[in-house]
Amino acid sequence: MTDWAGHPAVASTTEAAGPGRPSAGLAPLGAHGTPGQVLALIRAQGDVTRAELVGRTGLSRATIGARLESLQRAGLVAAAETATTSRGRPPSRFRFRHEGGVLLIADAGATGVRLAVTDLAGTVLRQSRHSIDIASGPEPWLGEVLSAFGGLLGSAGLGASDVRGIGLALPGPVDSAAGMVVSPPIMTGWDRYPIRAFLGAHFSCPVVVENDANAMAIGEHRLSHPDVSSMLMLKLATGIGAGLITGGVIFRGADGAAGDIGHIQVVVPEEGDPPLCRCGNRGCIEAYAGGWALVRDLRDAGRYVDSVHDAARLVAAGDPVATTLLRRAGRIVGIALSDAVSLLNPEVVVVGGELAVAEDHLFAGIRESVYARSLPLATRRLQILPAVQREMAGVSGLVTALCDHLYDASRIDALMTAAASSPSSASAD
Repeated sequence: MTDWAGHPAVASTTEAAGPGRPSAGLAPLGAHGTPGQVLALIRAQGDVTRAELVGRTGLSRATIGARLESLQRAGLVAAAETATTSRGRPPSRFRFRHEGGVLLIADAGATGVRLAVTDLAGTVLRQSRHSIDIASGPEPWLGEVLSAFGGLLGSAGLGASDVRGIGLALPGPVDSAAGMVVSPPIMTGWDRYPIRAFLGAHFSCPVVVENDANAMAIGEHRLSHPDVSSMLMLKLATGIGAGLITGGVIFRGADGAAGDIGHIQVVVPEEGDPPLCRCGNRGCIEAYAGGWALVRDLRDAGRYVDSVHDAARLVAAGDPVATTLLRRAGRIVGIALSDAVSLLNPEVVVVGGELAVAEDHLFAGIRESVYARSLPLATRRLQILPAVQREMAGVSGLVTALCDHLYDASRIDALMTAAASSPSSASAD
């Protein structure tokens, strides 16, 4: 038996779980439910019997049997282990074959990247963190990431042929359909660079490219707030960005630029002349309150810091200058956030990133501005919460986005139709 990418199937009894699983609550499929739609239901449910699939889908038992057979033949579904009881053999159960390959994940910030190898359900098999400056350019940066991926795969006894997909989150405006960054303010040389083509020279698999704040929003929403239909994810790190969930899905805007809250320009009268931002404009939220701006201001105040991590450590240690600056940063971020709350009326604002670890000081400043400036109706039930997934939010979001693409019902149906009509399939039958 081979899987849908043509690799040998491997038996396992582990149930699929984690960010790679789609949302449950799928409606009955009706008489024409496709194999891809049945697979989506199996992935959402974990492991199910034929009878449960018949009840959930509305398909006949014969049709479900045919769908299961084709999915098993493709290596996408396997029989789940069942225990015998005194009443006899229980009905057969079926599960998603999450061990049929691995995913490569790179969640990047301005100065570092978290890499992970996961199974097809999102369980992390290997991970590492690397200091790589995104401004070094696409080819040097991607080259270092590829080298690190090779090390992680090797340590797990895996190779390029085991990789089913790659997910990459970047700190800039991303055209997710084209898989490239467009006019990034800090990513020198990345504008419209063909990321998929570069990675495709090393791995024969789909590549999903996402904005870093969007990836965090997807991860936090799917795993921590799945019942929330409207959510704003605020990432506070070296830079500042936001990911928007509306109607339960990520909102990208007309061209993928939605959520760039860090470059909203504000006037803060008591601050004097607006500071210069890395994008070239003055008075951006990020120029006042981004991690790099916090490092700048701490240095001006005589503190020896080299990175956002150093700044966060000073705050955690109770340094009075660092805590005052972070609370001020929260108030200024809250100015832009209050406008977003009035405009979008989210149920939840989730705050994550390196600076979010200092919750007491940061959140006090954010709440002070949001509740003072936003419309009362928009804040009546608003929750402002720290990220539950913390540093793994981006990884979880990339796994979710990548699996949603890999196992999209129409894509699975097209792949299986092509496989069934290929000469090798015909000869095998």
